[in-house]
Amino acid sequence: MSEDRSPAVVGVDVGGSGLRLQCAYAGEPGPVLTAPGVRIGSEGVDVGALAADAAAVLTEQGVEDVTAVCWSQRGLLYLSDPREVVRVVSTTLRAQRTAVVSDAVASLVGALGGVRPGAVVAAGTGAVAFGSDFGSADTSVWRLVDGWGHVLGDRGSAAWVGLEGLRAGLRFHDGLPGGSERLLVAGESAFGATSHWPRRLMTRPDAPAVLASFGPHVAEAASADDPVAAAICRTAGESLAESLLSAAAGIESPVLVATGGLLAAEPVRAALEAAVVAAGFALTAAVGGALDGAVHLATVLGETGAVPRHPAYVHLG
Repeated sequence: MSEDRSPAVVGVDVGGSGLRLQCAYAGEPGPVLTAPGVRIGSEGVDVGALAADAAAVLTEQGVEDVTAVCWSQRGLLYLSDPREVVRVVSTTLRAQRTAVVSDAVASLVGALGGVRPGAVVAAGTGAVAFGSDFGSADTSVWRLVDGWGHVLGDRGSAAWVGLEGLRAGLRFHDGLPGGSERLLVAGESAFGATSHWPRRLMTRPDAPAVLASFGPHVAEAASADDPVAAAICRTAGESLAESLLSAAAGIESPVLVATGGLLAAEPVRAALEAAVVAAGFALTAAVGGALDGAVHLATVLGETGAVPRHPAYVHLG
């Protein structure tokens, strides 16, 4: 790195599939760099290992002077002590200023292209919605909806769609109402005989991803006029809309955004859009993602020394 590109602000987005990092110099973003993602042990997320990976990436890039870093982390609320994350990240990355935020916050800022009132629903393997007007925690809206995982929630997610599709296949197998022969055949093609499904789908650590892999089969069946599959996709879209609208409740004139790979499934996307319109709102295209949001917050932190704070979602050090 040349001297005229220092100091830097750094955005980091830590997800289940990888850590992504991006530096910005005088508002000019650099390349997106990667490292391994969340590692979870008996004590929760191994933040020390993640921060060490991020520091190694910065060292490889010759980045020595970090004005501000924004660390966006999946599992911040449930699998980490945010105060410890601030301490570890600040010390390891040697940043002058540090913000540690929930990935829901970074996703919203990235989707909206800045800190502005709105809400986002992210529909991937899982599903979660977050809304805020970014005011003080005592008087304003900061609301997280769903994100409870494929067993307890994540309604409308790809894992949910896949699971409902396989259940519909099994209903047909058992001669019960609401079954789909097409989904049964697709399930057997993907996972073998139905007698193998419980072991293959319920006992493995990557069960959400495996269930989500069946989501496209359900969307394809819906597009081919399978009524059961169509109902599953419609319910998925409506569930995502419910989460999004709940996250936006109480925000004046919110900008509403939907993101995530599941929205490539037209039946789900159409149902989501229709439900949002029926509620008197409209969807706006996302400007960016969680890493973009982290870089934006790091830039604001570096320029002003502050970002909107919340005792659960945003922590400064």
